[in-house]
Amino acid sequence: MSDGSVDGEANAHKLWGGRFAGGPHPALDAVNRSIGVDFRLWPFDIRLSKAWAAALVKASVLTPDECRRIVTGLDAVANRISAGEKPIATDEDVHTMIDRLLHAESGDVASRLHTGRSRNDQVATATRLWTIDAIARIDGLVQTLQRAIITQAESIESVIMPAYTHLQRAQPVSGAHWMLSHFWPLERDRARFVAAGRAANVLPLGSGAIAGSAFAVDRSSIQAELGFAALSANSIDAVGDRDFVADTLFALTMLGAHLSRLAEDLILFGSSEFGFVRYGDAFSTGSSMMPQKRNPDALELARGSGARVLGDLVALLATIKGLPSGYNKDLQEDKRSLFDAVDAMVLLLPAVAGSLETLTFNATRMRHAVTSTMMATDLADYLVRKHVTFRDAHGAVGSLVRQAEEQGVELTGLPFSAFQQAHPQFERDVLEELSAEKSIAHREIAGGTGAHAVRAQLEAAKRTLSF
Repeated sequence: MSDGSVDGEANAHKLWGGRFAGGPHPALDAVNRSIGVDFRLWPFDIRLSKAWAAALVKASVLTPDECRRIVTGLDAVANRISAGEKPIATDEDVHTMIDRLLHAESGDVASRLHTGRSRNDQVATATRLWTIDAIARIDGLVQTLQRAIITQAESIESVIMPAYTHLQRAQPVSGAHWMLSHFWPLERDRARFVAAGRAANVLPLGSGAIAGSAFAVDRSSIQAELGFAALSANSIDAVGDRDFVADTLFALTMLGAHLSRLAEDLILFGSSEFGFVRYGDAFSTGSSMMPQKRNPDALELARGSGARVLGDLVALLATIKGLPSGYNKDLQEDKRSLFDAVDAMVLLLPAVAGSLETLTFNATRMRHAVTSTMMATDLADYLVRKHVTFRDAHGAVGSLVRQAEEQGVELTGLPFSAFQQAHPQFERDVLEELSAEKSIAHREIAGGTGAHAVRAQLEAAKRTLSF
């Protein structure tokens, strides 16, 4: 886009403007210009333009020779951009830039390419193609992180550690069981990306500005050429639909939340107070003042970036909430949110995976953090096996915990007489229930922390990735 002072050649490549006597004000030109954001759509715009040219031949709008010249020109444009061609001041968006370069390569026949299509269905198609490609890239990065989780889980499969509720020591678990608790949320994220990709995999091209193309283009042939799974059913909906962007941003937001939770666990476990984890040198930073520091910056950035991606989702939802049907210029902002969120995850996922791959666990510290008081539930279960109601068992064990706290000892520090006073069904074998190993052994249930259950869970995780 340009004002009235530009030369005729540049002005000729505007995709609109014939009904105006003069050019737009520079302030409008500045806010309207989107090429700084949408430039990355260029490979997809060229792909869809080739498919559109072929469809125009079938609709008797282009001759085969004209189509050949246009396709050859589009290939040349792709080569120029790949080689570093940059936009110029009059390029309003990537579509305008490609149109300008195509005219330079193919001549006046380039003006026939835009027949029957609008930037409305053009940008919707390019954005969908870009999104499908981005989802595939994200999925690959998530799988890399999942493989790192499996590898680390196997390394601490026999290690016993506390599991936490309310950030308080709760019950003993296998280290692998804790590690895999971060695998399955990522697997749900992958399922959400599949659904978002399915939503994106609908072809809007042929919808025109809002009412559909006036030329008999075969949309099914375009669909097949571009690899879309379905055709849009309604042209008004097609040009204004950004549900697929919202779906993708929601999946990215959930992924960001899950990366944040993994990062928070590892940050806590790497603190001196826990000492379960030592970060690898390659993914640690130091302090500009304190030489002793080893900071998990990648993990902290993962924790913080979840909020940023959430902001991108909220920005899009707030944008589309107030729009009337059809295309509105507000939708130009969809790519800013989408690209930012994808870029954040493309940066974060390798850093989180690398942080996890290079850290080491301190099995001794993890095991020493397990105390006999954490087996309080096992004591209650012991009584329940003797047909004591859980309510009564809970009360009896609670009194033992209170005595231990008052005396400043662990449950193992109480005499057997204290157990007998708490409930007559306690016998001397109850002391065996204060073993973390026995507590874990009781939990051989699908999804539990028993050794066989955890091994089955590991194998199931591997199967999801063909690990």
